[in-house]
Amino acid sequence: MRSRLLVPVLLPFLATAILPAQDVDGQILNRLRRTAESAAESELSRAIDRLVRDAVRCALGDTGCEERARAQGKEVIFTDAEGEIITDEKGMPITDPAAAAARAGEGAAGPQKPGEGVWANYDFIPGETVLFYDDYTDDVVGDFPRRMEYQSGNWEVVEWEGRRLLRNTGPRYAAVKVILPRALPERFTIEFEAYFPHTNHQLVVGTAPPASGNNWSGFDTHFFRVGVAHGTGVDIRARDGSRSVTRTMEVGEGLVPVRILVDGTYAKVYVEETRVANIPNAEFRRSEELWLENIYFGDQQNPLYLGPIRVAEGGTDLYRRLAEEGRVATQGILFEVSSATIQPESAPTLVEIGTMLRDHPELRLRIEGHTDSTGDDAANLDLSQRRAEAVRDFLVASYEIDGGRLETEGMGETSPVADNATPEGRQNNRRVELVKLGG
Repeated sequence: MRSRLLVPVLLPFLATAILPAQDVDGQILNRLRRTAESAAESELSRAIDRLVRDAVRCALGDTGCEERARAQGKEVIFTDAEGEIITDEKGMPITDPAAAAARAGEGAAGPQKPGEGVWANYDFIPGETVLFYDDYTDDVVGDFPRRMEYQSGNWEVVEWEGRRLLRNTGPRYAAVKVILPRALPERFTIEFEAYFPHTNHQLVVGTAPPASGNNWSGFDTHFFRVGVAHGTGVDIRARDGSRSVTRTMEVGEGLVPVRILVDGTYAKVYVEETRVANIPNAEFRRSEELWLENIYFGDQQNPLYLGPIRVAEGGTDLYRRLAEEGRVATQGILFEVSSATIQPESAPTLVEIGTMLRDHPELRLRIEGHTDSTGDDAANLDLSQRRAEAVRDFLVASYEIDGGRLETEGMGETSPVADNATPEGRQNNRRVELVKLGG
């Protein structure tokens, strides 16, 4: 710190006192410049070290992680899809979510938007009524998650890069059960994140218990499988039947989203933005539980990791519900953390809305933004308004919809549809609603 303060004082003196000796003057000035640069670099290095050491790392887009960190009075730095810390041009970790999102999206092609690039053929739409959600926020690190039912094996909540995850260290056939408030409906979605470092890791996701004990080979209907070398998709073991499984090596490379959609007998499975299973004649039991079982391998050196789990009920198409009820809520429009920037995963829902408006030119809508009760009331109100406007602007720009057909209103946390005291309630309250307007 001393050299940084003295350099501005010494430079004017040296510039005049040693002017006759050009060579000596140049050497001294160059040395002083290097000292100044070194001092600045040292200060920057200390600041970077402090942030990396003390701040909570949150994956870009992980709202829950950021909210928990800020509630504890901690700074947040953000990581990209590869788990790398997002930094500015000087290498300083970025603490502003909007700036981090902009930085992560920089490149020759610019940030991806809904329906562009790899998201062009992505068609997953999440269910709009959350039946179960757990991000392990209320659990003690090292404990078994309290909102699940233990069956067998070694399961515990862990901290990983500022996030809470569920870890399994085996043995084979380790299992947990999720209890749902009611039986799974005809249309439902399941979402979670997975990281399986070993190529032999395999996880079964069943909509009912196995046939007996931990024996999935006797299961008489379809179930889901997540794995690396052994693949991810829809499986069946008891008899010859339709199955759709794809090798998904990316599950072994880091924490990636896995999404499942079932509509009657139609089932689709996605890893990141890629559809890895597509089967029209699957049979699933609709029980009141979800079964998660490690069917092959896991130990202390090679654990399985699972992120937040979300199970939701789907419904009929948007236009039919608007015609019948006058309003419809959707959770398929996703935003960057504390931002009105729409995430590319929102493409399927936006396509459905844009197509509906094109096919029904008489339809006028009010787009409402809603939040849960977490955070400041005024900030939530402002954020919900900006998000509603972002949806309107996207529809106008992408589908050439007349802006006069679309009104916007930010509702903040003023119109909850569920109890903010529960994880499911908060999930259901974070939504965009479409309201049909009269002529």
